[in-house]
Amino acid sequence: MVRQNMDFTLYLVTDRRWLGERTLWDGVEEAILGGVTLVQLREKEISSKEYLELAQKVKTVTDRHDIPLIINDRIDIALAIDADGVHLGPEDLPVPLARKLLGDGKIIGSSAASVDEALLFQAQGADYLGVGAVFPTATKRGTEKVGLEDLRGIKSAVHIPVVAIGGIKAENAKPVMETGVDGVAVVSAIMDQTDIREAARQLLSLLKGATA
Repeated sequence: MVRQNMDFTLYLVTDRRWLGERTLWDGVEEAILGGVTLVQLREKEISSKEYLELAQKVKTVTDRHDIPLIINDRIDIALAIDADGVHLGPEDLPVPLARKLLGDGKIIGSSAASVDEALLFQAQGADYLGVGAVFPTATKRGTEKVGLEDLRGIKSAVHIPVVAIGGIKAENAKPVMETGVDGVAVVSAIMDQTDIREAARQLLSLLKGATA
């Protein structure tokens, strides 16, 4: 279940490739200090042992700032570090099985690209939806394009939180928020910036201004 008053406004999805010499946990902390409200740890190309060790370090940071930590794909890692939940894509375990493994106290997010998918995942028990890609993105290739009107339609069709993802940056975030979504998920808009804290601060200010 989504924890009470959970804030999806600025959802950071991690990617160490953008950080250069900086550690991921330091980058995550800078992003949180800039205003990130939720963190998803996403790792595709490391061993389970490395993933676990990295997740533990990141969770130390998110716990210190009372920011929810979501693990991408890996239910085993989420359970091992007692993360707040998982985010599941179309090739991952189905939501009902994930819920059985995780229990009712954890957050389950699902990736959706249409109203039909959104309604299905909501019916299966997802706590929130990640919807995209809204704009072209170099972070995750091969994703289905979801336009702003599609985003508006999905948000109107479901009663769980909707987070837009895919190529969202400061210059295009305003029209995304105006669709009524609960927040945006970003990678390079924060992690590929020289001043991560300031990038997060400016983006959060834009997002809040768009819904004021």
